[in-house]
Amino acid sequence: MDNQTIVTEFILLGLSSNPKLQILLFVMFLLIYLITLFGNLAIIVVIRVDPHLHTPMYFLLSYLSSLDIALSSVTVPKMLQNFLLEKKAVSIHGCFTQVFFVVCFSVGEGLLLSVMAYDWYIAICHPLHYTVMMNKQVCSQLICGALVTGFLYALLNTILLTTLKFCGPKVIHHFSCELPQLFKISCSNTFPNQMVIFTLGSFLGMGALFLTLASYIRIIFAVLKISSTEGKHKAFSTCLSHVTVVVLYYGTILFRYLKPTSKDSQDQEMAPSVVYFILTPMLNPIIYSLRNKEVKKGLLNMVSRASESNSE
Repeated sequence: MDNQTIVTEFILLGLSSNPKLQILLFVMFLLIYLITLFGNLAIIVVIRVDPHLHTPMYFLLSYLSSLDIALSSVTVPKMLQNFLLEKKAVSIHGCFTQVFFVVCFSVGEGLLLSVMAYDWYIAICHPLHYTVMMNKQVCSQLICGALVTGFLYALLNTILLTTLKFCGPKVIHHFSCELPQLFKISCSNTFPNQMVIFTLGSFLGMGALFLTLASYIRIIFAVLKISSTEGKHKAFSTCLSHVTVVVLYYGTILFRYLKPTSKDSQDQEMAPSVVYFILTPMLNPIIYSLRNKEVKKGLLNMVSRASESNSE
């Protein structure tokens, strides 16, 4: 038998070991997290209370905001806690739980973005059939499909993760538990796990990306056929916010998982994770509220009603 101690907890090194810098980072990321919560909750509330926004497009947007809150809340609170603690430990079960929810919400968000692209495609290319093809029941089924797929894929990841042994170094050079980092410190053969995850992950990720790109290619061809310049500008402007969110989502993921790895690239590996888990959930509601006149109008109406009720 090997004289090895089974690891029961991991140490998350985080973004910095400098105490003064940690305080600064705590304040900065706490502010970003609060903006994320407020921004996405505002989007959800305004969509729920404004009758003009009770359409499939905004119904999907409210679920995107919900996933942004969930994804950010899985990683950021623990990171903030570790900024203030000397021992930055997380139990192995807590780490696996974090992996499960990160994968679940990440895959769910990617599939939801493809559903939103399909929604735009139907709205622009088949406007007369939109209310039939994208009614509330269809939207609910597509959202459930995205979330259930994310749940099952995350469950598979977690089950495979529990088959690995961790008996060597327990230090994770990251601010959260991620599969690539856990594979690096496992004393088991992770190749079968990586192959299964890579195969299914590529199928889901590339499948969602293909559906998204296919929808926008059809949209572009349809918009180019519009005779008026104003009509083209309005159609492209309407889709721009969603395209920006899609680029942020896939850009950070592709950079994180497809770039060559090296022993001296710990900071480079954390950078896209900071963008994906922390900055993107904050930016998404800002992008949608700034580019979407209906959302801006709804937010202003909600603020106006709140001010009037407080003044009474």
